[in-house]
Amino acid sequence: MSTLLLITASPLSVVAWHALETAQALKQKQAPFQVFFYQDAVYVANQLNWVPDDQKNLTQEWQKLGVRLPVCVSAALNRGITDQENSKRHQLSQYNLAKGFELVGLGQLADAVETAERVIQF
Repeated sequence: MSTLLLITASPLSVVAWHALETAQALKQKQAPFQVFFYQDAVYVANQLNWVPDDQKNLTQEWQKLGVRLPVCVSAALNRGITDQENSKRHQLSQYNLAKGFELVGLGQLADAVETAERVIQF
């Protein structure tokens, strides 16, 4: 059964960690799944997030998972997160999208919803 994990919770929320734990469990079971970061969840894709040394870094944990990490481009840009291409397009001096994450349109979310047998929102 294919699963879409639609993540909308801020990385500061415990719910965001539950999303990661679910993805880790699905990967361990070799169950097919996709993720999509939307709304405040896009903050996880900011490479400039600072985390104290005694805490796990949610961004790095997603990167370690080794799965595709699509992020809604509109939600990201609205929250000050951009990749190199969009920083040039919008005449910004820098970009801050974390490695492994990619900015995509909502069409990819629509495709993922259409192909998934179940959707779990966090």
